[in-house]
Amino acid sequence: MIMLFDKENWTEIFSAIKKNKLRTFFTGFSISWGIFMFCILLSAGNGLRNGMSGNFEGRSNNSVEYWGRQTSTPYKGLPKRRAINIDEKDIRLIRNQIPAAENPTSVLNNSFDVSYNTLNCQSNVIGVEPEYADIQKVKIIGAGRFINGMDIRESRRVAVINQQLHEALFADDDPVGKNILIGKLNYIVVGVFKEQQWGDEKKAYIPFSTAQRLYHRNIGADRILFTLNSVSNTEESDAFEKDFRHKMSVLHHFDPDDERAIGLWNMLENYLQFLGIFNGLSAFIWIIGAGTLIAGIIGVSNIMLITVRERTKEIGIRKALGATPTAILGNILMESTFITSVFGYIGMFLGVGLGELVSSILENPALEEAVRMFRDPVIEVPVALGAMLVLILSGLIAGYFPAWKAVKISPVEAMRYE
Repeated sequence: MIMLFDKENWTEIFSAIKKNKLRTFFTGFSISWGIFMFCILLSAGNGLRNGMSGNFEGRSNNSVEYWGRQTSTPYKGLPKRRAINIDEKDIRLIRNQIPAAENPTSVLNNSFDVSYNTLNCQSNVIGVEPEYADIQKVKIIGAGRFINGMDIRESRRVAVINQQLHEALFADDDPVGKNILIGKLNYIVVGVFKEQQWGDEKKAYIPFSTAQRLYHRNIGADRILFTLNSVSNTEESDAFEKDFRHKMSVLHHFDPDDERAIGLWNMLENYLQFLGIFNGLSAFIWIIGAGTLIAGIIGVSNIMLITVRERTKEIGIRKALGATPTAILGNILMESTFITSVFGYIGMFLGVGLGELVSSILENPALEEAVRMFRDPVIEVPVALGAMLVLILSGLIAGYFPAWKAVKISPVEAMRYE
């Protein structure tokens, strides 16, 4: 600790650095490059992870979407290409016979002209139930609300519109409480919502019961959404799908092996696949990053070994003048620590700074669609600091042993060393 604040030691360290500029540069470059590449690799990995994770933000990771299609094979005298229509029986079966299913909700899709005063545009108008908001992670903006149970029971003509439809019809005005025309019918806007979506799609949610009564003659649904409980791995997910298809085949009288009869999109299965892919990618990036650090450690170690050999004669002279082995060793290691710390910080600063710069560029709304798979490519500073400390300590350990061997040589032998 006394050596750390000794002015003569620091004068000697800076003098040695000045006399060996090339050696100092190569030592510092090896350290900076190792830390810089480590930060870049981890930043890129984080950017890919964040981008891929963003694709699952638009709905619950354990959600399932089910819809009817057409049979592709005959079954028990029934012809192929028979339409499978889903309705209230499907909801009852899911609620009563699928233990893993939670909060099943029916959905009806429509498309209408939506107008307010003299402005109008085409919009998707979707009949939903209150549970839909939790499954799809619909976020209400401002003081409005989503479709509730009273809206369903009374088949109210209320609508929740998205930001795009809000801007098209109302610009900066608050639409809540105002009347809009959906088709030829009046609806009261009760909320504005935001959800993850592609493009500039205009959308309005209305009560499912209203959509069914007015536009579908109280018959059927286009799709059913629900979430899965107690399903946490691929094997359990596969077992659920097999059981689900079998029970639906009994309900709708189609071959249980006919995968084209119904559509089933299991978000949990996709999410588990994503986790597997990313864990493999993350492990690969860490292996490459560790390899980069090891290359830096080897470079620092070799340069430390060369440095000690070059200074063996100097060590002998200093010992002859009365310097203790501990003081000589401490001076060499202080010089190494100073160089590795300064250049390590430079490499860390450049690596973390480049990640932050790219992240700020990607926040530009104009680039949002183009870079959905890569966003927020930054590295945590503690991780970068940890990597830098590993590199510094490795260099010190590598330099300690040849330095200690050199200071143990007698002054006469050290001064004769070439």
